[in-house]
Amino acid sequence: MVNGRKAALLERARRVKLVLTDCDGVLTEAGVWVSPRGEEAKRFSLRDGMGVERLRLLAGIETGIVTREDSEIVRKRAEKLGIAELHLGVSRKATAVREVAARRGLALPQLAFLGDDVNDLGAMEAVGFSACPADAFPAVKERAHFVCQSPGGQGAFRKVAELILLALFGETPRF
Repeated sequence: MVNGRKAALLERARRVKLVLTDCDGVLTEAGVWVSPRGEEAKRFSLRDGMGVERLRLLAGIETGIVTREDSEIVRKRAEKLGIAELHLGVSRKATAVREVAARRGLALPQLAFLGDDVNDLGAMEAVGFSACPADAFPAVKERAHFVCQSPGGQGAFRKVAELILLALFGETPRF
């Protein structure tokens, strides 16, 4: 990364006060397991969960999920991680992001959004810092401020969390 571009990216990350993310394709792989009885299962990265915890404990930065799906699985995962904002069944993610910012008294440049597909672009374009996994849809990768080296469900959220912590502290802090 060119130094000027890296400095601009770190400045965007330094302003972040709230990190919002899509779920499927970012916190999980872009798939779902379905049993013959119709039961669904999703695989989440424990490292991403640590990223949520590190943001909250080390920098006081809360996180949220904004997803089109209305899933009990996602609700349970958000509860376990202490996710501050959970928005399920959202078809207009940019509108939800703006509402969250207004309710929390934050300016849009203070928000980050992680997405992986075209339905995330509005939210990504509305915030000050956008990111996506390595396996995001090409149009999303073209517009993201930061493209992670990790694919969705395999630590992409954690990479963004660590980048934000690096921007704030100049190094990766320990607990």
